Amino acid sequence: MGLSILAKARAISELIRLDLVIGAGIFVVAGEILGLGGVPSPDRILLGFLTGFFVSGSANSANDYFDRDVDRINRPGRPLPSNRITVAELWILVFLFSAAGLAAAWLLGPMVLAAAAVVWGVAHFYNMKFKEAGFFGNLCVAFCVGMTILIGGLAAGAVNGVVLTFAALAALFDLAEEIASDALDIEGDALRTSKSLAMQKGRSCTLRLSGGIFGIFVALTFLPFLMGWLGDVYLLLIVITDLFMVYFSFGLVRSTTTEEGHVLVRRLYLTWGAFMMVFIISMLF
Repeated sequence: MGLSILAKARAISELIRLDLVIGAGIFVVAGEILGLGGVPSPDRILLGFLTGFFVSGSANSANDYFDRDVDRINRPGRPLPSNRITVAELWILVFLFSAAGLAAAWLLGPMVLAAAAVVWGVAHFYNMKFKEAGFFGNLCVAFCVGMTILIGGLAAGAVNGVVLTFAALAALFDLAEEIASDALDIEGDALRTSKSLAMQKGRSCTLRLSGGIFGIFVALTFLPFLMGWLGDVYLLLIVITDLFMVYFSFGLVRSTTTEEGHVLVRRLYLTWGAFMMVFIISMLF
């Protein structure tokens, strides 16, 4: 018996990782706002969000196909191994999301389309070839995340120092998180041919590297203020944010269990996300 429409919609939301694709769309819009220093036109906001949402959704959907064998063992409740989504349905979604994301980017201009196409290509090559490539794979994912901010700046026609700095911050944050997650998931990676840093260097060394990258991230957050691009409100918000970031990243490096580490990674995500929301709102008002 087939799934109900609601159950199928829930399965699709899990497949595309709804929170992540919404985040990608928001980051593109944030790049627009950072570039302009104000509110973009409604059509730019909508098309920017849809570009990030659908391009990210296509890559996330394809990712589950290439993870299907491992997910049958480690995550049997995922949409594909649980048969709530078929392989044919997955590839239809990948095609539709790819077409929608690139079409939205095309409406924003050739530069946006080119950048979105590069992200689409890197994300899908990562799924097919580089998932087991260790640090290089981590760099691919971080590149795609950082590009969401840059795509927003291109969509607004205003790629400036603030946009480039925040793109670098987004990439650094994701790189540190990816490396930390590899360290925390080292037991699961032993089931696959992963060449992650954690498999090569060990959990402790990898977590220290992640902590060091978080340290670079924190140092870079002061650049927009020191360059005079952003003012006192930004400085106040980023100092508060950095205090939490340093506290949680130190805790992550010293964590002794996988559960504790994942909790701290989640807190780092929430801290960075909360800062982005509050800061963008402060720019608008």
